[in-house]
Formats: sequence, structure tokens, C-alpha cells
Amino acid sequence: MGTAERRVAPEDGDAAHQTARWGLEALDRDIPAHGGGTTESAAAQEQPHYRPLWIEEPARRRRMPDPVRTAAVRAVLIIAVTLIQAMVAFLCTLAGSWLAFPMVLSSVASTVVATWAALDVWVTRQVWNQRNGVVSAPSSTARSLRRERRRTRRQARAAERAQERIRRQGGTGQLSHP
Repeated sequence: MGTAERRVAPEDGDAAHQTARWGLEALDRDIPAHGGGTTESAAAQEQPHYRPLWIEEPARRRRMPDPVRTAAVRAVLIIAVTLIQAMVAFLCTLAGSWLAFPMVLSSVASTVVATWAALDVWVTRQVWNQRNGVVSAPSSTARSLRRERRRTRRQARAAERAQERIRRQGGTGQLSHP
């Protein structure tokens, strides 16, 4: 039973009328009807109704920078291995296996490494923000470093242009030779 048939419950003599009407129309509103008794033009029948399956929405947040994403993936993998190790240590302890003690020791060591990995994500993110000027405060260190680099590049280009100008003139106007 289709969705259209469920929506309209036929009553006494309406059953034949409802079936005939649904036969000409599509059972679903998104599917065009291809009935033989319609009087639509050929051009309208050739152009199917296109509706995408999903609509792209812009991301709410920007993508993480590559070094931060790498550190995050590394941390997730290390934490997953640590959790598996802890579970194996727990099960070995319950079973009374000889492997329980080494697994508990390695789980403790893995917990330290996993904590380090999680801190590495945080530190990498902070360093990236500091170096690349995501923080939009006027006193941002990255902004002043960029300004200084720009100034140095401008001075280097100006000096290079001046030297090129002197070379083109063939040395005329030079007081001394370098």
C-alpha cells in the first residue's frame, strides 16, 4: 500500500474513483506521472522535475589547520589504543591471566602518552593561532611580525630597484664604485 493510498481512506463508493485518480497521478508527489490519458505537451513531459537529494550548507566552522588536524588524529589514535589496552588489562585481570600485570603497566604508560598527545593538540593549536594571526587583537604578535616582514620586503625591493636603476644608467651619477 503506497503513501498516497494511506493518506486517503476510501469510503463506500469512492474506492473505484480514488483508484482511477491515483492511477493517473503518481503515488508520490516527487515522481512524475507517465499516464497515457494526459493532455500535457510533449515538452513538459520531456523535462523531468529535478530535486537534489540534499542541499549543501556552508560549514559552521572553518576547517582546522593541517598541523592541528594531524596532532588531533594522532591523539585520537593513541587514545583509542590506550582504551583497548585498558580493556584487555581489565579482562586479563578478571581471567587471572599472567598477561594482566604487563598489560596494566603498559596501560599506565599509555595513559601518560595519551595525556601528552591531548596536550600536544592544544599546544599545537595555540602555537598555530599565535604564528598565523587568527587572534584578532591589536596586540597580536603574529600581526606585528607580519608587519615587520612586509616592511623588510618593501625596503629590499626599493634597494633592488635603486641598484637596477644605477646599473641601467651605466654607472653615471655614482660617486664611488662598490
